[in-house]
Amino acid sequence: MSTALDQALPRPLPQAGGEAPDRVSDFPAIPEGWAYLDTAATAQKPQVVVDAITRAYGETYATVHRGVYQRSADMTVAYEQARKAVARFIGAGSPDEIVFVRGATEAINLVATCWAGTQLKAGDRILLSMLEHHSNIVPWQMIAEARGVAIDVLPLTPDHCIDLDAMERMITPAHKLVALGHVSNVLGSVLDAKRATGIAHAVGAKILIDGCQSVPRITVDVTAIGCDFYVFSGHKLYGPTGIGVLWAKPELLDAMPPYQGGGSMIDRVSFAKTTYAPAPGRFEAGTPHIVGALGLHAAIDYVESIGLGAIHAHETALVTAAREALSGINSVRLYGPADSAGIVSFTIEGVHPHDIGTILDEERVAIRAGHHCAQPLMEALGVEATARASFGVYNGPADVDALVRGIARVTRIFG
Repeated sequence: MSTALDQALPRPLPQAGGEAPDRVSDFPAIPEGWAYLDTAATAQKPQVVVDAITRAYGETYATVHRGVYQRSADMTVAYEQARKAVARFIGAGSPDEIVFVRGATEAINLVATCWAGTQLKAGDRILLSMLEHHSNIVPWQMIAEARGVAIDVLPLTPDHCIDLDAMERMITPAHKLVALGHVSNVLGSVLDAKRATGIAHAVGAKILIDGCQSVPRITVDVTAIGCDFYVFSGHKLYGPTGIGVLWAKPELLDAMPPYQGGGSMIDRVSFAKTTYAPAPGRFEAGTPHIVGALGLHAAIDYVESIGLGAIHAHETALVTAAREALSGINSVRLYGPADSAGIVSFTIEGVHPHDIGTILDEERVAIRAGHHCAQPLMEALGVEATARASFGVYNGPADVDALVRGIARVTRIFG
């Protein structure tokens, strides 16, 4: 007989270790004949994640960390098992290094407030790159303005990767923090995160890596990388919205003050003085997104059942096919390196990306069009916007063919 805990935990996946190509049948929200190529914005959800969420709300729901009744205890175990799954997935040393947040944006703001906001002083510097998402720019600008800190920006290489040679030349002991994207959400450029960490640490700087686009596509091991902070969002990893992860070295978490006050993050409260729980609880005020954590656990199990190596090889093959086909169309300009991770960004001469997206939608091809929350990068590329096709485990060669056919129609309309 199954226990309540058995029901709360994500169920074993069928076909563990299966092939990556064409898993579209696992995704109920993708109808036949629809090419969903906007995974970099948000990934579709496999049935096992939908089932885990439905089961948690419909069969096993209770609060965590507070109830003494059995269902609450079971849900608490399931919630903390999700934390253990995240720690294993990214190579953390302990589940206590994992803080659940609403998403990568909140994780970065947490570090900006609780670490940079207490550690940086006037005259210090922060080092970013030209290709960062706004969520890895604006929080640092806010702290810089509040603390009298300067921001420097790394350029890109000719093939649109973060220029780490320039980083070695530019970084100084005045730089106390470096914040870089592991995989560009626009270009698919992959950062050598371990090298970047070494460069930062050589001058005593801390480094935060934005892993939103990397964790669904490549193996991440924060211990091997050696970085100080690593963040990502669940919804880009085939999990729910509203759940994300901050990983940080334990000595940094221990030294950081709380991000918000309220329930769960306390040790003892009195009107004379309040003391706080140790990490990660100190940073998880209020009732957490319990079901989101269970859904994220199911998503991690799903990705691991396929294998990140297989996923990366599959997406690389689709990117290669798409770039080769698009490069044969004279009016198309491609951006980013040839070995980009799962993402192809492009423009068509004389056609606004929004028009490209609209016409492709008529062809049942969903892409992203705009500045992709990366306006400084658009300026560096000399464009207002790009069109972006991004791939996931549910895509196959037919989706690439549909993309190319749709673009051919765009060029006929505007030719």
